[in-house]
Amino acid sequence: MVALMLAGTIGAALWWTAASPSPPDAAPDGRVARATFRNEPRSFNRIVAGHAETLAVSWLINAPLVTLDPRTFEVIPALAESWTRSDDGRRWTIRLRRGVRFSDDTPFTADDVLFTFDAIYDEQAASPLAGALQVGGQPLQAEAADPHTVILTTAAPLGAGLRLLADIPILPKHKLRDALDRGRFRDAWNIGTPPSEIVGLGPFVLRDYRPGERLLLRRNPHYWRRDVSGRRLPYLNELVVDIVPDQNAEVLRLFAGDSDMMFGALRPEDLPEARRLERAGRLGLHDAGIGLDADFLWFNLISGANRTKPWLQRLELRQAASLAVDRQAFADTVYLGEGVPIAGPVTPGNRAWSASDLPVSRPNVARARETLASIGLRDRDSDGLVETAAGGPAQITLLTQRGNTLRERGASVIEQDLRAIGLAVNVVALDRPALIERLIAGEYEALYFGAVTSDTDPASNLDFWLSRGAFHAWHPGQEHPATEWEAEIDRLMLQQAVTLDPAARKRIFNRVQHIFADNVPALFFAAPRLTVATSAHVQNVVPGSLHPYLLWQAAGILLGETTE
Repeated sequence: MVALMLAGTIGAALWWTAASPSPPDAAPDGRVARATFRNEPRSFNRIVAGHAETLAVSWLINAPLVTLDPRTFEVIPALAESWTRSDDGRRWTIRLRRGVRFSDDTPFTADDVLFTFDAIYDEQAASPLAGALQVGGQPLQAEAADPHTVILTTAAPLGAGLRLLADIPILPKHKLRDALDRGRFRDAWNIGTPPSEIVGLGPFVLRDYRPGERLLLRRNPHYWRRDVSGRRLPYLNELVVDIVPDQNAEVLRLFAGDSDMMFGALRPEDLPEARRLERAGRLGLHDAGIGLDADFLWFNLISGANRTKPWLQRLELRQAASLAVDRQAFADTVYLGEGVPIAGPVTPGNRAWSASDLPVSRPNVARARETLASIGLRDRDSDGLVETAAGGPAQITLLTQRGNTLRERGASVIEQDLRAIGLAVNVVALDRPALIERLIAGEYEALYFGAVTSDTDPASNLDFWLSRGAFHAWHPGQEHPATEWEAEIDRLMLQQAVTLDPAARKRIFNRVQHIFADNVPALFFAAPRLTVATSAHVQNVVPGSLHPYLLWQAAGILLGETTE
């Protein structure tokens, strides 16, 4: 374990500073790798779409100013070669790499950076990134000092530093300015856009997209990174991404040698066979650590929702549900022993920010029933299930994602544990698009689902923590905080976002996690231990616990010969 972690960390550092391991004598030109996604991208425009597959494709075809090493979570340069900060933390001078060109051979300049900020803050574009890219309640102000220097000015100190910009793709002004000016940027680079119109600064170029089937990406001949020998990256000539909606079929393709890697991690039930194939020299397994993205349960707390069941929005219901679930048993059952119990949304995988003094809730069925009784939910007919004060059944419809075995298994455990305290739960599994549609419309009672974390720093995840956030899941987009505790979290999160002292930021965020635990707007039970798999001839893999686990360094991936 120690050797694997050390090698992965060193490899990541070498690769991202434009120094890959030894040049690939055994990886001749013409090599094609195959990967799989379970869902299709909804857009090729990361500025307006935040879905996991859109994010993954953006990693392949675009480049940011800075990025994060997914092993250490440290900020590392990308299009920004270097930067300096003023003493008050409000002015950043960013020097861009020279000689960088888009995939259509157009020079990259500071104007492209300014254009990207214009697009993010454009009201008609309605970018989900706009809310997160605010400091002191104000957008970042960008100006070009010269073609290779950008000055960023903020209304308040930038506590998280430039990591706030991590993985935000810099888009081509020459291709998209007209769409922005005409108010059509949200439609730009949709899935119907001809691939020839999509250009970027990433290692690959989209050459073909067949909805429901595959994406074909080819090597960007103008990509700006090189390895230690001076060879231009990426090593691969092509990357084919097949769309395989069924989890079982996706895993079988990898095990049979018909694909080289998956977008996600292996499920716990896949590991015994995967380890056998690894011993046989047919598969490579890579430890990516404890996951940062834990699925969670939440009830619909939107004002006016579920009027006929007001008890669904009571704190006591959430407290009782939390007391009902044995988190260690949940980890053992859902993740088959490949998971760890957690106390809240910040998992132990986030070493820098997880509140170590926050205890994991212990199950207590008797206390859970007492808590339900305090809001009038009692077993009035001795059938083991509680009824409301009016005598009606206290039933909950829980939505989850169909075809995702971990979420289906998790929802089943929740159903059983809540029944043990007298709550009747009806689990309804929906296809992902239908589930997201119900979530966005606010048409649900309870949901067991999850989201992708793009950074470990809390200032980069304000969309979840702030009451106005689009993924403040239980009650998103509030004009004013609906509760006093949400107002307090808003205040603390905005305070830590403009605090420069790391220790002070840590103290503030610890307090936020404790307030969250006291009010349990969302219930977290366990986080997975991540194992990612590749075919045996995939080399130079540097896995991490941030999405995408492998494709973050796709330019450095090599294909060698198998040992069979």
